[in-house]
Amino acid sequence: MNAQQTAVPAGRDEVFQVEAHGIDPIPDEERHGSAKDVFWLWFGSNLTFTYVINGALAVAFGLSFWQATAVVVIGGLAFFGISAAGLSGIRTGTATLVISRAAFGVRGNWPAGLLNWIVSIGYTIVNTVVGTLALEAFFADLGWSAGPVPRATALAVTLALTFAVALWGHATVQFAERWMAYALAVGFAALLVFLLPGADTGAPSAAPGASGWSLAFVVMLAGPFSYVPMPADYTRYLPRTTSLRSVTWSGALGGFLSSVALGVAGVAAATQTDMTDAVAGAEQLLPSWFQPLFLALVLGGSVTNSIITLYSSSLNLQVLGIPWSRAKAIVISAAVTAVGSLGALFLTDFTASLLSFLSLLIIVFAPWGGVFLADMVLRRCRYDTDALHEGAGGGYWYRAGYHPAGMTALLAGMLFAALTCDSELWTGPLVAPLGGADLTLLGAPVAALVYALLARGRTAVPAPVAP
Repeated sequence: MNAQQTAVPAGRDEVFQVEAHGIDPIPDEERHGSAKDVFWLWFGSNLTFTYVINGALAVAFGLSFWQATAVVVIGGLAFFGISAAGLSGIRTGTATLVISRAAFGVRGNWPAGLLNWIVSIGYTIVNTVVGTLALEAFFADLGWSAGPVPRATALAVTLALTFAVALWGHATVQFAERWMAYALAVGFAALLVFLLPGADTGAPSAAPGASGWSLAFVVMLAGPFSYVPMPADYTRYLPRTTSLRSVTWSGALGGFLSSVALGVAGVAAATQTDMTDAVAGAEQLLPSWFQPLFLALVLGGSVTNSIITLYSSSLNLQVLGIPWSRAKAIVISAAVTAVGSLGALFLTDFTASLLSFLSLLIIVFAPWGGVFLADMVLRRCRYDTDALHEGAGGGYWYRAGYHPAGMTALLAGMLFAALTCDSELWTGPLVAPLGGADLTLLGAPVAALVYALLARGRTAVPAPVAP
């Protein structure tokens, strides 16, 4: 093991105290909590305005109210897979991107770890920008005219709220997500009450084509898929005796309820007004007295989502070999988030470019998630925890640090995703023959199937390596 992974002081995981542990395995005597903690984590972190935007985009792609709602519901069901991925954290007591070394090898896991850190920071930047603009609009309602000073102030407040919670660590993240969820749930429920009655539930003038359906599914499923590299980060403290079924259902229901409710709100809003600027579009459908509360909801939802992505990014840096504690590593992620947010807020074309780049990375992460989940099923979540943290000669070193089955399956899934991807930065050669359909997400089952064929019977827990 690395010294960074072993020389960790023992300490309780307590609210408003800096967490001592990082990716090192959590000892049994320090584990605590229950399945309901996972419900609140995924429920609170997905009470974000992003799902309102996603629901609105489904209508913009040509779907009717009921068609778009069906896509939103199916997208929400993906949280069953995300929540199930957290079972490995209970078994091993460590982070998802450590556990994925079993599927790809220690070295083979590194490139995806780097890309995941980039994706985590990218989504944190996007959420930070949305929260900042909402707070800036709130300042304008109070009479503070628009300009660089109020915008910079709003950014500083948004970053401070996110960084403080993520810095304290696991217990504080769980605590904040739960209590913020209480307030946000009430507010977003009111938003749904205001938007739903006026929805146009009639069919569109023209039926959506394959392109409209596929793009809507990509938008709705990309959010849950972006969580695949992090569920174990939030289950690793749970006692080994925790029911795996209860954890799966608790996390899945949490993510499903919040994402579906907000997605339907976006669908309803998009049938009534132009949602090109989603915040402004939704705001004009609300009574004037609720508009300041609406802006607070947008800010709060952005912060709750940014907290978990920023926290996981600090563990991610440890996986990449940064020889710092989790609390120190998170400073790197926070600094990059701040710089990126400044660029997004003061360089008008940066946000669109960032979103296009992030959408393209689904070519990597759909297949990566397929391989990881297939490996977890084949192993039945049985891992050699010590071997996950070993280097050369360890049980998961395979061939020169790469697992041939995992890497082959990943490349196969990526090839399929690249050939069928339809994004602003890349259009695959099979998109046109498929009638404009974007099948990028099917890279996950393709990669999972290839891995199952190549690795079946070879995923037993490795025997301890002799000194």
